[in-house]
Amino acid sequence: MIHFRADLPMTEPQKTPLYDLHVELGGKMVDFAGWMMPVNYALGVAGEHKQCREKAALFDVSHMGQVELRGENVAGKLETIAPSAFTMLPVGKARYTFFTNPDGGIMDDLIVSNAGDYFYVVVNASMRDQDIGHMRANLDGIEVIELDRALIAIQGPAAEGVVSAIAPAAADLKFMESTVTDLFGAECRISRLGYTGEDGYEISIPTDRVVDITREFLKHDDLEMAGLGARDSLRLEAGLCLYGNDIDNSTSPVEANLTWAMQKRRREEGSFPGAARIQRELAEGPSRKLVGIKPEGRAPARRGVEVADKDGNVIGAISSGGFGPTYGGPVSMGYIAAEFAEAGTEVDLLIRGKAMPATIIKLPFVQQNYKR
Repeated sequence: MIHFRADLPMTEPQKTPLYDLHVELGGKMVDFAGWMMPVNYALGVAGEHKQCREKAALFDVSHMGQVELRGENVAGKLETIAPSAFTMLPVGKARYTFFTNPDGGIMDDLIVSNAGDYFYVVVNASMRDQDIGHMRANLDGIEVIELDRALIAIQGPAAEGVVSAIAPAAADLKFMESTVTDLFGAECRISRLGYTGEDGYEISIPTDRVVDITREFLKHDDLEMAGLGARDSLRLEAGLCLYGNDIDNSTSPVEANLTWAMQKRRREEGSFPGAARIQRELAEGPSRKLVGIKPEGRAPARRGVEVADKDGNVIGAISSGGFGPTYGGPVSMGYIAAEFAEAGTEVDLLIRGKAMPATIIKLPFVQQNYKR
């Protein structure tokens, strides 16, 4: 089950443009990151998870922040606050990245797309105000425009058939590619990416058109609505990090196994916040690493559970955990001391005063199925 942040300001939650549709379709609504979102529908979390793995599921992700960056040398200026390469990113390509702080921690993770005459950025819901302020403060001469648009994700092996039936251009996209197309007279951005480990798309839609366009997609026999619960179990099986759980301001990209998102030129240059720590960890190795953890038995081990070696010494803690419906058992991720991070290492989970056996495994728990 997804973990709801208790440290967010106590304000009236916002509603996405799809709120009334969620209620109409039987969504169980909860406050998530300051937004009223569906945790599940009639199928239930396990049913929605299975739907996404076997056919296709539609998620409302309109709570995410969408931004356009316009001006001279957007790519070069982005490289001063993020450790990824953007100056050679081709038009139509998207890149996973993160903002780092001066201590080498991750301020937030995000997706950046080269849209030709501007860059399109999607940031996490709980961090949108921080991220937009950060870009406005540090991207000199760049116009940072927060978009009032909805965002849906259609994920699963049948996603291409579902989306291309309405938007034929979607079939031509490969993983991490993005394009603008017309959907029923509305200009929409379709990006082939997502947060489930399955093939799929995120579609940015004008707010006043998202309900009718979503209804059109839902006419397809292979598509069902899904909520936050399935989104969390899917991403956990796929070994994908959740900001605030698996990565945060204290976590470096090297500890989190995100070195692949920092291209070689950027790793060598180091001209980004926190480069000293990140380059040191690249050279010497980090003191702790993010790993997959497989508890024995059927009981899941959740965030905060301590991990110990076989002598009883605490060596780390779980950052995310739950039950993996496709995997067929409990799945967890967490940070442990680097010397214990090798796959196959046996550890104990300290749950209610008892040592429960577990094994370190290589992520992901379930193979990712992107169309490359």
